Amino acid sequence: MGYGIGHEDTGDAQDGRRSPGLRRMLLALLAAVLVVTGAVATAGSSRADLSLSGVPEASCADGDLRETSAQGRVPTSDYESGRAAQGYRCNTVQVGHHGRRSVLGSGGYKVQRYTDVTGRTCAYYDSALMVGLNITTLLTGGAGLGVVVLDMTDPARPVKTANLITPAMLQPHESLLVNEKRGLLAAVMGTLGTAPGVLDVYDVSQDCRRPRLMSTTLSGVMGHESGFSPDGQTFWTAGAAGFTLTAVDLAEPRRPRILHTKTGVVYHGVRLSDDGRTMYAANIGSPGILDGTVLNGAGLDILDVSDIQDRRSAPRLRLLSRLTWEESSIPQVAEPFTRGSRRYVFEVDEFSDLFGDITQFNSARSPVGAARIIDVTDPRAPVVVSNVRLDVHDPLLRGEVMGDRGARMIVRSYTGHYCSLPTRDDPQIAACSMVGSGLRLFDISDVERPREVGYFNQPGPDGAAAMSQPAWDVERGEVWYTDMDEGFFSVGLRGPAAALLQR
Repeated sequence: MGYGIGHEDTGDAQDGRRSPGLRRMLLALLAAVLVVTGAVATAGSSRADLSLSGVPEASCADGDLRETSAQGRVPTSDYESGRAAQGYRCNTVQVGHHGRRSVLGSGGYKVQRYTDVTGRTCAYYDSALMVGLNITTLLTGGAGLGVVVLDMTDPARPVKTANLITPAMLQPHESLLVNEKRGLLAAVMGTLGTAPGVLDVYDVSQDCRRPRLMSTTLSGVMGHESGFSPDGQTFWTAGAAGFTLTAVDLAEPRRPRILHTKTGVVYHGVRLSDDGRTMYAANIGSPGILDGTVLNGAGLDILDVSDIQDRRSAPRLRLLSRLTWEESSIPQVAEPFTRGSRRYVFEVDEFSDLFGDITQFNSARSPVGAARIIDVTDPRAPVVVSNVRLDVHDPLLRGEVMGDRGARMIVRSYTGHYCSLPTRDDPQIAACSMVGSGLRLFDISDVERPREVGYFNQPGPDGAAAMSQPAWDVERGEVWYTDMDEGFFSVGLRGPAAALLQR
């Protein structure tokens, strides 16, 4: 388990124009000052007894299409026998589907849900991991390009009403988000690394089926992932390989305005506390300027961003703590929630560790972070209280399962990618897209002892590729997600899974 050292923001984007030598000297001096003065908190901690094996398995109902091997596994023998084509179900049922099979081009990274002022509910999902990979769907009547808009009046029969193909929506990567309070749909152009930050903002509040374009601007600076303040006034763009984090004012959606750009960070998804003053940033790792490594310190950064929320002049982002953990890979996002008087985040890592030893890339030796629950009640001393993993994530089993047909590529491996919660207020259940293992449902009523309560996995001939952040329809007892090849699914919860959602 590693521990990073927190540091304060060293300024705005203008700092990036200093010479490399001067920047190294300034960072070294800053690090020395912080160590001596203890100006900010250092890393948090993890419980010493946390297991890296899978959580307790779900109890499935009679008639469910249960997995035939280890938890989360689709063995090669199931592909050869035809069993994998039937899919795997436990306390779930397929309600609806949209999109047609298209290798690397039918579903992407996010599913969002919104109900407009008329009471109509829509889904939004990006249609491919990279723009152009889904071009064949145009010829087959499938999802099409860009962000797909679905009328979900009847979730058994989703109806496509639009494809959003403005620059950011054509290639939003992992940045697509809806703000519930203001009815804004936003994304920034992104790639596997980063991209010029073209920010698109749509209004979906009046008719969710027909989003209205408010603006297309360069206010995003650099794009890859994102965040939205709960009040909808600030959209955050995380530039990842662009080493930037930018706050954009959306008080007037037709005229986005850059408030601040922080440089020198490699952040993934960022989420905000309900008051917008505390940020939980998935830290892919800091550029190793001082020690010569590629990236180090991957984990969770907790920042005070109240200067942005309060619209202060010359705002600063203040690092409160940095947390790392055992068996980390690439931190993706940390979703906040409460349990009584305590505050937590449900954090997920994507893929396996890409920044360690190149000889371990997507191998049995590659660390797989999967997911975890972190107590952030004291933002200066966060604590990992439990791991949320499947048996296929267990380091002791990876040598056996990595030879499966659906686990040989990084985009089809037994790893995590996105998790979500149905509510921030005392959620009892979580859903995770865990790539080769499909959609997994976890009982988190006891945050220190999570257990699996259901799953839905529909692999294609080459394996499953469940990558999207799931969306929840609580009233109907459903969760929505996409598979990279198989498209959009609305999944109904049954038995104990449904009971947890309605509790």
